Amino acid sequence: MADLSKDNHTQTRLKGSLGTGSIVFMVIAAAAPLTVVGGNAPIIFASGNGAGAPVGFVIASIVMLMFAVGFVTMTPHVKEAGAFFSYVTLGLGQRMGLGTAFLALVTYTAIQAGIYGYMGWAVNDFVHHVLGGPLIPWWVYTFASIALVAFLGYRHIDLSSRFLGIALVLEIAVVMVTDLAVLWHGGAHGINADSFTPHEALLNGGLGVAILFAMTGFIGFEATAVFRDEARHPEVTIPKATYLAVIIIGVFYTFSTWALVIGNGVNQVGSVAQQTLDGNANLIMDTAQVYAGSVVRDSMQVLLLTSLFACVLSFHNVLTRYKLNLSKQGSLPVKLSHIHHHHHSPSFASLVQTITAVVIMCACVLFKLNPLVQVFGYMAGISTLGIVLLMLLTTLAVLRFFKQNPALVKGKQWHTRIAPNMAGIMLLTCLWLVLDRFTMVTGGSIEISIALAAVPFIAFIIGALRGKPSCPTVAIPQKHTV
Repeated sequence: MADLSKDNHTQTRLKGSLGTGSIVFMVIAAAAPLTVVGGNAPIIFASGNGAGAPVGFVIASIVMLMFAVGFVTMTPHVKEAGAFFSYVTLGLGQRMGLGTAFLALVTYTAIQAGIYGYMGWAVNDFVHHVLGGPLIPWWVYTFASIALVAFLGYRHIDLSSRFLGIALVLEIAVVMVTDLAVLWHGGAHGINADSFTPHEALLNGGLGVAILFAMTGFIGFEATAVFRDEARHPEVTIPKATYLAVIIIGVFYTFSTWALVIGNGVNQVGSVAQQTLDGNANLIMDTAQVYAGSVVRDSMQVLLLTSLFACVLSFHNVLTRYKLNLSKQGSLPVKLSHIHHHHHSPSFASLVQTITAVVIMCACVLFKLNPLVQVFGYMAGISTLGIVLLMLLTTLAVLRFFKQNPALVKGKQWHTRIAPNMAGIMLLTCLWLVLDRFTMVTGGSIEISIALAAVPFIAFIIGALRGKPSCPTVAIPQKHTV
């Protein structure tokens, strides 16, 4: 590990030349697309609207696009690379902004902790059942993953982006090979569009569950703005990366879940998904085996692990940059704003985030929590509620910002008022869905679920009560060419 004493204490901004593609790779990696298709999709098929699951992802994509319109329109006016909290500070005030910052820290830390638990279990299962190795405690692999994330996260962002780009291309490729193989062979009962008919999408019930779990598959796309200081021409790069991330993720999820319906049959996919949840089958792996062969299935098992690792690395990078920007504003200790003289990374914030992850996972081990059902399930509950609250607060900030700056609204009614209002209504509906079905998300008892649901709200209140950081200034948009 490099010597922290050599940090350049005078450098206050990160540097980099990330293009649109690099940023898109990092935020899609945070969404862990293979994990969503293999994990979220069976839940939707079994507990949601069955074969109509692809419609859930279509609706979730529309919600995200509506949110992205206002988010992207406000981006040129936000000078700081703080993502949600910078937008909320500028639109709703300093206290609301700091509350949002603490909410974001808790939300992303919960996502990372949950995936660390999932990854420890997944690697252990792979080593034991696939490689024939010994069955050892899951947390051994979890702490090994934390160490590797610490190594990459401490260094320049380009190193992480290269790894994430390769991992993402491979995991999307293996799923697409399976999808295309299903269509090539005509599926179980022929190719059809039954998933998109009112009967399957709406009349089977469970559409709310489908939308809820589809929404969780997009967590992380908004982090494009966190990499503003390291982006090439951010006024152009950040908006393009945001829209591309939403569209790519949405199309991929919709197409892949539809392929799973075709591959298993409209009337059978729900029962196969239930068997997957019961541990007696594996929807995505078994489909790959039948239509694409054992090589693709085996590759998919390995790439599931890289997908999980890419996810925790991506959120590590997001969290360290959140802490750096909060430190620069005086809301966290100044040491967190130090940037490494050689790696040009938020090195101390990276170390702190690594220590945070170690402490959380040690607590999970101490309390003997199940890595999949409890660590991942509980953290998924906190992060799902947190991300919906963050997007709702940001949407309100967008509406208020443009209301207070009418000169910026001229000719942009759709971007500054109509789309953000639509996004706000949709997100309020999503918030109700999350709270109404929170025990389903966490997998815990009603008492545990209530305690977990309180965490994001408590984090927001603590942040709002801490004081008033400096407010991001409005940046005059500059025209650039990519």
